[in-house]
Order: sequence, then C-alpha cells, then structure tokens
Amino acid sequence: MSTDRTAIFGAREGNEGIVRCDACPVLCRIRPGRAGACSRYANQDGALVRTDPLVLMTRTVESGGGTVPFLEGAEDWAGGLAPRSETFVTAIGAGTTYPDYKPAPFIVGSRHAGVDTVTVVTEGIFSYCGLKVKIDTDRHLGAETAAVRVDGEQIGHVTTAEYGSQMLSLGGVRHLTGGSKREGNVTCAAMLKLCGKQAVEVSIDGGAKLVLQAGAAPVVNGTPERRMRVGCGSAAIGIFAQQWHGHVDEVIVVDDHITGVLSEHQAGKCLDVPPTGIRVRGRRSTPGRYFQVAHPGTGWGGTDITDPLSIIESIDPKTAWPGLRLLLTSTTGEDFLYVELDESLRPVPAQAPPAVVQTVERIGENCEPALTSILFMAGPAGRFAPASPKIRCC
Repeated sequence: MSTDRTAIFGAREGNEGIVRCDACPVLCRIRPGRAGACSRYANQDGALVRTDPLVLMTRTVESGGGTVPFLEGAEDWAGGLAPRSETFVTAIGAGTTYPDYKPAPFIVGSRHAGVDTVTVVTEGIFSYCGLKVKIDTDRHLGAETAAVRVDGEQIGHVTTAEYGSQMLSLGGVRHLTGGSKREGNVTCAAMLKLCGKQAVEVSIDGGAKLVLQAGAAPVVNGTPERRMRVGCGSAAIGIFAQQWHGHVDEVIVVDDHITGVLSEHQAGKCLDVPPTGIRVRGRRSTPGRYFQVAHPGTGWGGTDITDPLSIIESIDPKTAWPGLRLLLTSTTGEDFLYVELDESLRPVPAQAPPAVVQTVERIGENCEPALTSILFMAGPAGRFAPASPKIRCC
C-alpha cells in the first residue's frame, strides 16, 4: 500500500481508528487496514491513503525509442514537474472517484514544442465506459444493431463487422444507468467479468448464442470456433493458386464478402488456367471476384450455404468438359467438396485426391486461431477540474 500525499481526504471518526472517506458520495467508513468500496482509498494507521502508485512512462534511447514503464520513485512523487519532457503521465494510479467537485489528483506542467502544457489525468468512471468485442468468425451472429442480451437484459448491440471478425458494442451510459436498475446491474456485472477474462454467455436477438471470454475461442451456438479466415475468397485464390495448379481445373472459394473463382481470377490468368465455363451466382465485381453469392449465415464462409453446389448458376457446355475437376472450399478450409463433371456436365461428388486434400489442409495451417478480444473504452466523468469547474472535456 503506498501513500500519495497529494490526494488524502477524509476525517477520523471515534476511537476505533475508523476513517470516513469523502472522495465520493458513498462516504465509506473504513476500518484500519481495510479499503473502501472503490479499493482506491484505504485506512493505513488511521490515515486515508491511495492504494495504487502513479505510473509514468518514459521514452529512452536505450529502449530503441519504445516506451517503458517508469516506476522508480513514483510512490513518493509529490506532484512536481516531470523530470524529462519524454515522461508521460498515465492514468494508472491517477484515478479517483466521482463526483468532480474536487481537483484532479495530479496536475502536471511541462513544455512541448515550446508550448506550456498542463496534463490533467482524472477518473474514467465506470458508468461512462463500454467494451468493444471482436469475435474472430465469419459466421453471421446477428443483424447489425440487433440487441445483445445477458439474462434477458440488453447490454449492448451488434455493430459493424470488420474483416474476418464480428463486432459487438457493450455497456455505455444508456445501459449502465439509463435503463432499469436490473439492466444496469447485469450490464456492469457482465463487463466486469469480460474485463477480468471470465466467460460470459450472451444471446443476440434473432441471431446466435455466444460464450465470450477474452483470449479464448468464441463459442457460437455451442461450437467453439477454431480458425480465423486466412482472407476473403479472392485473397485465398491469390495465396493458394499455385498450390492448386495442376491438381484441379477449377476452384471456387465460398465467402460472404468476396467469393473467388480461380480460372477467372488474375492469379489463374498468370498461371494460364483455361476457362471452365462455370459461372457462380452473385454480382461480379472484377474477374474472378463475386459479391452477394448468398445471404449471411452460419454456413460456408459466413453465408447461409450448406450445399456449395447451389451457388453454381450455370455451366457452359461450349467451354466445360467431362471429367473437369472442381474444388469448392471455405476460407478456412473447414468445409470443402471435390467434384468431377460427368458426361452430362453435372458435378458429381468424388473422392478428393490426397494432393487436393493437402491443399485444403494448407489453408487451415495458414489461418490464425479464432479468439475473442475485449477493448475497454474509457470515458471521462463529464468534467476535468484542474483549477476551475467551468473547464469541461469535449
């Protein structure tokens, strides 16, 4: 436990050494050796002290220009000017509790590029914070803006997807304090668990049920995700075209973003892959790249496709030939189908040759493990107060 002489509040009560903390409206009565409800203030020998040392960051030549934590002397720092212009005052150990009628605990002056500056680090109160959750999966988890719920209470919503990952926005002031008391409690509890790398089960209206845990594979409808896609269908064609060359005549990589077709793709052209006359559904973007071949879903490549042959719109008899070897695969290699055209140019499933199976396995080998990532979005408590309550953050 470290003492920060610049931020001691409170008053002693009675003869039992109890200290009343007035850092926030809770007004905790703290017994000796115990901490208050926020765990930021404690009673040490009858004095109210801060429990966390301030952490500074400094940029050094020895570290090659990188930032390293600067802890030596931080516990005894009395709030003077930072010793070097490269020293940065972090928020670690600088936070206090709400409300904002008291000055920020650390007000540091320095010069930057010849300009006098004042750095004020104040609290990021929890009720103003949120989480961004990145879920490594192509699978459709729910419509954009669909409610995300825990125990029936909405704690956030589905936001815009990123390349190869689905995104959730959780928490924030409207769910923490703007709804019912139960909604706020459930939201806060879920956020605390997620930030503590604990598993939380959520459901999405009209979509999937998930188990989320930072650093662990997301579980979608009871099935853990294994791989994050190596790229969209077009990217997969570009990466693995040489692997397929000579083993198959055509490859279709099914993807909700961009479905790739080897013979039309520029990678296929560079390898002199002849046209096959196989045309897939969807909107053609550039040669070998198709948008909207299917609807979003939990099937192949994040689409609603479970039968990949259904995306074939037509086979040109003037170009295709009996015995044509066609591989259909997802962007992770977890789903694939090998077919050959019969005398009527109908695709017939067949046993995939070992060399073809090896190319599919190589897709999986190049995929990153699917993970759940949690980003904590801090928010200031409405006002910074270095000298005057009229100064507000924006």
